[in-house]
Amino acid sequence: MSKENSSPNLSDQLPKRTVIFGLHLWVVVGICVGAAFVLLLFLISLWFASRRSSSRSKHSSIPDVSKEIQEIRIDSSEPKPLAQVLSMAPPAESNPSSAAVERQALLLPREDESPIGANKIHIEIGKDHRISYPECRSGSLHGSGEHRSVEQVAIVVPEVSHLGWGHWGQAEREFKVEVEAIGRVRHKNLVRLLGYCAEGAHRMLVYEYVDNGNLEQWLHGDVGPCSPLTWELRVNIILGTAKGLMYLHEGLEPKVVHRDVKSSNILLDKQWNPKVSDFGLAKLLGSERTYVTTRVMGTFGYVAPEYASTGMLNEKSDVYSFGILIMEIISGRKPVDYSRPPGEVNLVDWLKTMVSNRNSEGVLDPKMLEKPSSRTLKRVLLVALRCVDPDAQKRPKMGHVIHMLEVDDFPYRDDHRAGQRVCLNQQEKSTEKTAPESVL
Repeated sequence: MSKENSSPNLSDQLPKRTVIFGLHLWVVVGICVGAAFVLLLFLISLWFASRRSSSRSKHSSIPDVSKEIQEIRIDSSEPKPLAQVLSMAPPAESNPSSAAVERQALLLPREDESPIGANKIHIEIGKDHRISYPECRSGSLHGSGEHRSVEQVAIVVPEVSHLGWGHWGQAEREFKVEVEAIGRVRHKNLVRLLGYCAEGAHRMLVYEYVDNGNLEQWLHGDVGPCSPLTWELRVNIILGTAKGLMYLHEGLEPKVVHRDVKSSNILLDKQWNPKVSDFGLAKLLGSERTYVTTRVMGTFGYVAPEYASTGMLNEKSDVYSFGILIMEIISGRKPVDYSRPPGEVNLVDWLKTMVSNRNSEGVLDPKMLEKPSSRTLKRVLLVALRCVDPDAQKRPKMGHVIHMLEVDDFPYRDDHRAGQRVCLNQQEKSTEKTAPESVL
């Protein structure tokens, strides 16, 4: 009886108007239920979004910016003491107080590595922008592949890039993190990155000074009828470059993909030891990722075909460029040379044709007086051809490349032992011939 009374009472209450804007009770109840449902959906979406962002940051190849990079605001064009920082000079016609200088960061602030001197060299990096830095007593200046000799220059080597990234955002954060990661690299076959400077959309990388030019100058420059690069020196340059790249690919976490391996980025010291330079295009690749998709950049003739067509970059792209570099070192030819006959414009196609025609010796640089043995040459050519395999998965890792190049020391030992065996065989034959005569 009570149930029958309660149900009519509830049904009687729902049509009644409430004090909330004079709405019916059932309307108010419906609004409350709907609002609670929407709030629940909103909280669930926030929870999923937070989980997704946390997992993405956990697996990202770009770590947080370390405090090892020192950010310095520059308000005047005066250089800092001990030349620890690069000073940014304002345009000549502008007011120094309104200079467009924004930020600057340096790596490895050590006093014993600082250039000395109070004078300044100005480098034009764009319209109405100058970068000035203290000189040292002697040296040379490299920038964007060009070589300029000056009377007094700093021991650091500036690299100027107009990347158009803007002032802030993820691109700038990645730039700083990648520069710091590369700045920690220490290897005898890698040029040390001393620091960088950022102004608006402009980026400048500062490297250590290497005093014997780059490989491109010695391969394609005017060196006379005979190249100073003997076969032994060329082998040493190939091996040293391979060891530097192997350290970037297999000795670091995250690994570093250079992305611009070419002869002009291989610097040489007075002992002809190679140093891989120019990390302006380098990208970081975490262990949980097999590739990174990025804008296609590099040098024509050295870029791997799969990277050029898809933008998917990994260490195998560097391996392809290294294979082109081996061919360039052996032949003394550029990767693409339109001054040559139609069948010889592309270095890879020409070299494959020469090898298929069993004319391996014909690919050697004519300026190289010393010729390697046929077995040694074929082994190096095999390594180069494997590195430029169209299928990126079939290309060897740099560690395997070094193993193939170093086996038997490029068969010099085998050739020497073979010569010893020939001499021993001749001695045995001579003793066999003289033995009967002594008996008689």
